[in-house]
Amino acid sequence: MLIISPNIEAQETTYRYHRCVNTTFFTLNSTFSTNLNETLSSLISNAPLSNGFYNTSTGALLGPDRAYGLFLCRGDISPDLCQICVKVASKKIKNLCPKQKEAIIWYEECMLGYSNRSIFSDMEEDTCVYLGNQNNVIHPSQFNQTLADLMNSLAHEAVSSSNFFAAEDVNFTTVTRLYGLVQCTPDIVSSECCSCLAACVSEIRKYCNGKEGGRISKPSCNIRFEIYPFYSMASHPPPPPATSTSKIGSCEIDNVQSLLSDFSTIRAATNNFSIDSKLGQGGFGVVYKGRLLDGQDIAVKRLSRNSGQGELEFKNEVLLVAKLLHRNLVRLLGFCMKGNERLLIYELLPNSSLDNFIFDPTKRSSLDWETRYKIIGGIARGLLYLHEDSRLRVIHRDLKASNILLDANMIPKIADFGMARLFEMDQTQANTSRIVGTFGYMAPEYIKHGHFSTKSDVFSFGAWRNWTRGTALNMINSSLRGCSSGEMIRCIHIGLLCVQEKVANRPTMSSVVLMLTSHSQSLPIPSKPAFFMQSSSDLDYSESSMLDYRENDALFSLNEASITELDPR
Repeated sequence: MLIISPNIEAQETTYRYHRCVNTTFFTLNSTFSTNLNETLSSLISNAPLSNGFYNTSTGALLGPDRAYGLFLCRGDISPDLCQICVKVASKKIKNLCPKQKEAIIWYEECMLGYSNRSIFSDMEEDTCVYLGNQNNVIHPSQFNQTLADLMNSLAHEAVSSSNFFAAEDVNFTTVTRLYGLVQCTPDIVSSECCSCLAACVSEIRKYCNGKEGGRISKPSCNIRFEIYPFYSMASHPPPPPATSTSKIGSCEIDNVQSLLSDFSTIRAATNNFSIDSKLGQGGFGVVYKGRLLDGQDIAVKRLSRNSGQGELEFKNEVLLVAKLLHRNLVRLLGFCMKGNERLLIYELLPNSSLDNFIFDPTKRSSLDWETRYKIIGGIARGLLYLHEDSRLRVIHRDLKASNILLDANMIPKIADFGMARLFEMDQTQANTSRIVGTFGYMAPEYIKHGHFSTKSDVFSFGAWRNWTRGTALNMINSSLRGCSSGEMIRCIHIGLLCVQEKVANRPTMSSVVLMLTSHSQSLPIPSKPAFFMQSSSDLDYSESSMLDYRENDALFSLNEASITELDPR
């Protein structure tokens, strides 16, 4: 933790601070040195086209000499000034940290960092720089309140913006105005940006209390305030254009090349795609387990040769998946193209897919309720990210248990984006004449009319078999006896809300996440589910009594019959 108190003045391309991480080192003319030079060169060349943020990497996939780099320019500066700052920062950090494999530098107009580990899409706040103006305000109590209100307002505005940037000024006294600015790196999700900015705001009073100006800079976010204008909204670059499935810029396509891997390396890692290395097979190809020379285990998806995808379409898919970075999404590590071969390389998750646990009597018993509840919540947060929190709005279109993978800690990760569709952020639905997916998980409006939207994924999230006969209790495994029955029934209730026939009646994923995390919130009575089949063997399943339970009790009724103690079977 660093505390510095120089006199802060608004200057163009002015150095502020740097940090060299003294844990790993490299030598001149080494492989890492060559990769770092190429990464920094790419950062500089892409600065004018980047809308103020860019990241890239160079070197062997997952190798120890791969160089990762990124920069963030202040949201109000011009593209030309952004490039100047990135160029100056690249040169200076190499002089200041000539041997370290990880370093970060802050300038007035930009921040630049590099490492031999992936530094993309992870909120980092361990490294903090606090800069305070030497002059004190006359009315500190009034100033602190005005400052807190301004910063909280800016943080909320930034999280809601397309580029995680906000700047504004307000009256402090009749003759003095207070100027503020907040910003996050656009590669983290909105909830992480909110958390990072909130931490900065809470630290203002501790490190910049009563000062006329100050700033707090972290790798993933920064804030600043002054009693004079230090930013120029007139030169604020416009937000990046909306991206669609049919239009992806050549600059972005070129950036995908950083993930390109050598085909022979992956072929050797999977023992020439041997049967022994096969993990599974789906409609779009076979998945193999592989091990790279450095010992890293990977999962390789070998797309079917008759998939019909050309080079541009395949790169578009890679670009889409590469931009989706979240704890509950499977991470893409790289890709290969050679002739008709199309390979996608993912992190290997040791616990395979969720269906292997749910439908296996032995493995199923290892899923206690706490683990199951965390899996439900993790899938919900992953979908929420796809629908609302990522820079791209994505409809998965094939959410099911076999497409939920589990890591060593049983954290769920949504996988298989082969059927995913990309929406513009203000787009609510789309149509298709080609229905793809898995029956039983597909929403009725999609099957009947080809309409799909975020609510189609919501339907898939809530799908199961037993509700068609009203025997929802059959979902509860006997191994869960003695667990929180109210919590289980609440999850079934939420699931019923998700599979309602009318699209408008289904909750959004943000509402689902709230219902899962806040048990004090009352749940609406669900309407009749889609595809509900009534037969003589079905139970009497009236809408008004679809679920009648007390959350803090083990007593409930599904059909207005006798109320009994929970005894799942």
